[in-house]
Amino acid sequence: MTTSTLTRLAPTQVELEIPLSQEEVEAAQRRAFARLVQNVRLPGFRRGKVPRRLFEQTYGTEAIESEALDDVAPIAYERALREHDLDPVDRPKIEILPGETGKPARLKARVDVRPQIELGEYKGVTVSAPPVVISDEDVEHAMQSLARERATLVPVEREAHIGDAVTIDYEGRIDGETFEGGSAQRQQTELREDRYIPGFAAGIAGMKPGETRNVEATFPADYARAEYAGKAAAFAVTLHEVKEIEIPAIDDEFAKSVSEAETVDALRAEVRKRLEAIAQGRRRRIVGNAVMEKLLARLEIPVPEVLVNREVESMIADAMQRARRAGVGFDEYLEQTGTTEEELRERYGTEALTQVKGTLVLEAIAKAEAIEATPAEVSSEVDSLARTYGQPPQAMRKAIGANLSSLRDGIVRGKAMDLLVDSANVEPGPTGQEPSESTEV
Repeated sequence: MTTSTLTRLAPTQVELEIPLSQEEVEAAQRRAFARLVQNVRLPGFRRGKVPRRLFEQTYGTEAIESEALDDVAPIAYERALREHDLDPVDRPKIEILPGETGKPARLKARVDVRPQIELGEYKGVTVSAPPVVISDEDVEHAMQSLARERATLVPVEREAHIGDAVTIDYEGRIDGETFEGGSAQRQQTELREDRYIPGFAAGIAGMKPGETRNVEATFPADYARAEYAGKAAAFAVTLHEVKEIEIPAIDDEFAKSVSEAETVDALRAEVRKRLEAIAQGRRRRIVGNAVMEKLLARLEIPVPEVLVNREVESMIADAMQRARRAGVGFDEYLEQTGTTEEELRERYGTEALTQVKGTLVLEAIAKAEAIEATPAEVSSEVDSLARTYGQPPQAMRKAIGANLSSLRDGIVRGKAMDLLVDSANVEPGPTGQEPSESTEV
C-alpha cells in the first residue's frame, strides 16, 4: 500500500496527502455500483439487475466514481492517521485531488491534532502541602453536626431567637433594585449569624409569626460576588413559623442510632477515621494541583483552538444552567452580574486554556505510561454513577451510551494524576482549612 505524506502546518494542524491504490478504488466502485443500481429501473431488467456497462452508458460513470470516493475516503483517512500516529481533535477537511493520467485520485486532508508534548521528567516533582491533622475539636464539631442532623423541630408560639428554625419569605433590594439570589418564598432555614450576610439573622430575631419587617444588612467587603461586595441591602421579611431545634444527647444510644458502633467512643473513632480520609483526599487534590501548576509552567504546550472553544462553550452552557436554576434568563443573569457575554467568554477563555493544557498533559503521560481503563474500572465507575443518581447499573450504562468512551478517558486521566501525586516529593506546608460554609443571600 502506497504511504501517505504528512506536512505539519502548525504544531496542532497537519495536512495529509493520501494516494489511493487502483485496487481499493475499483473495490469501492463495485460497492458503489451495487448500492446505486438498487434504485435504477430500465426496461427489460428487474430492480438491481441492470448490468454495470448499461448503467454507465445510460447514466455515465461520474455517479459511481463520486460515490466510490465518498466510500473510500474515510477508510484511507483512518489508515493515514494510524500510519503517522495522529490523534485528531476535530473533523477533517477532505479534498479529492485528480489523479495523474491513468492513475487513481488522491486525497488531501487537513485536520487539527493533539500536540506532541515533550514531557521531560514529570515524576518526583517537589511541592508542598499541609499535613493531615485531625484534632479532638474537629471530631467534636463533626459529632455535633451529626447530632444536629438528627435534631427534631418543635413548633413554638413565641418570637424568633438566634438558633431557631424559621420559615420566611424575603425580597431584597440593592439601590432599590432586586438582585439574583435575594428573594425566596416559604424558605425554612436555621437562624444563624454565620449563615447569612451580617445583619440579616439579627434583624429577624425578635419577630413573631405573621409579622413583616424591613431588615437592613450589608454584604461583606470580600463577598464572593464582587458586584455585591460592600453594598447595603434592604429586605422585606415575613416570618411564618418558628421552631425550636432539639438536639439529641451524644451518648451510647445516639451512637447506636446513627451507626453500627455500640458506644459513643467507638463512634468518635469512626468519625475521626472518616475525617482523616476526607483530609487525605483534600491533600491529594492540593498536591495534584501544585504538581500540574509546576508542569504547566515548565512545558511548552501548543493547544488546538477548537479544544479551547469547546471548553468555553461548556462553561457558557453551565452558566446558562445556573441562570435557569435561579429562575432568570441568561441575558438577565449577565445584567445582574454586570458583564457581557463577550466579557464572560474572554474570562472563561483563560480558564479553559489552562484546563485544556492540563488535560493534554495528563493524556500525554497516560500514553507514555501505557495507562488504560480496565473493564472492571469502567464497570465500577458506572456502578458509582448509578448509585449517585439512584438508577440500576444497566439503565445508567444505557444512558451513558456513546459517552462511555468519555467516561473511560476520564478514568485514564485520573490514573495519570494519581501517578503524579504518588510520585511527587511532598514537603510540609502551612496547615490548610476547609472552605467555610457559603453565606446565603
